[in-house]
Amino acid sequence: MTSLPRWVATRLFGSLLAILGATVLSMAIAVALPGDPARVLLGPQARAADVDAARRIYALDGPWHVRLGRHLGRVVHRAPDGATAAAARADHASCSAPAAGIHVDLGHSFVYRQPVAKLLWARLPRSLELALGALLVQLVLGVGAGLFAGTRGRGRSDDVVMGAALLGAAAPTFVVGAALQHALAYRLGLLPLDGVGKSTSEHLASLVLPSMVLGIYGSGLLARVTRDEVRAALAAPPARTARAKGAGGLRVAIVHGLRNAMVPIATLAVLELGALVGGAIVTEKMFRWPGLGDVAVTAIVNRDAATIAGVALVAAIAVVVASFCIDLLALVLDPRLRA
Repeated sequence: MTSLPRWVATRLFGSLLAILGATVLSMAIAVALPGDPARVLLGPQARAADVDAARRIYALDGPWHVRLGRHLGRVVHRAPDGATAAAARADHASCSAPAAGIHVDLGHSFVYRQPVAKLLWARLPRSLELALGALLVQLVLGVGAGLFAGTRGRGRSDDVVMGAALLGAAAPTFVVGAALQHALAYRLGLLPLDGVGKSTSEHLASLVLPSMVLGIYGSGLLARVTRDEVRAALAAPPARTARAKGAGGLRVAIVHGLRNAMVPIATLAVLELGALVGGAIVTEKMFRWPGLGDVAVTAIVNRDAATIAGVALVAAIAVVVASFCIDLLALVLDPRLRA
């Protein structure tokens, strides 16, 4: 038997290694890209002395492996004490302090002219809003379609529903987004075209279209999993017994079929939420949604290595945390996994 504390410690260690690997890989790729970020920042007409000064200010000088080591060495470090000179404290201007005595420094964004940690912390709530909205759409469409197809058996209804789900998953998000913008925003004027709105009602209305785009894209897998689980449960003896006793078809489908599908649905939902936090790049840019995806596109275009690595780190943490929560929940609910 595997003790729960030992399992948690092992998984936490593996999660930290995964996050560290994602940080190293993303930063290595970002700093190794061809071109000169300082030149991109100042423009082609900038003087060489100004470009050199920009490289020093934003820590862009030196070979790529030196810059990588410099970045990794400052991600987590001790805060300066009160007696530290002002010049030393200024060296921590790009840090955030999540706990007493510890600083997290993801560098300084030369595009946004602010610390990366502060930038990402300000944009993270918008990405979480969009991820939750998209997940809600996925659950409604995917579970609803899968439940309907699973209760119909193999036939034309099943082919039509699953074909539509597959089409939604296969269509590029920018195609679905453009079609919804044209139909619901431009033609009918039912929803805002893009942006986040100023009031609460405008903000919620602006959230609908991007959530639908991401929800349609991710609902196909949920529909297939739900259909297969419901179909298997309805073919099992408990469901046949319930039908023999006179239970209605809808009641049998929900009590036996949908309940049987809840564990895989919850697993996919949590993992999808983690992936959506930092993975909605195209949709956020298309709808001018000020989240992490929008920041990532701007950073990639301008070769802002620190910001690219910061977004990748947040996305990796979201996926790792989601995976850890799913594994922990499964271990607690199913003692057989501890054997």
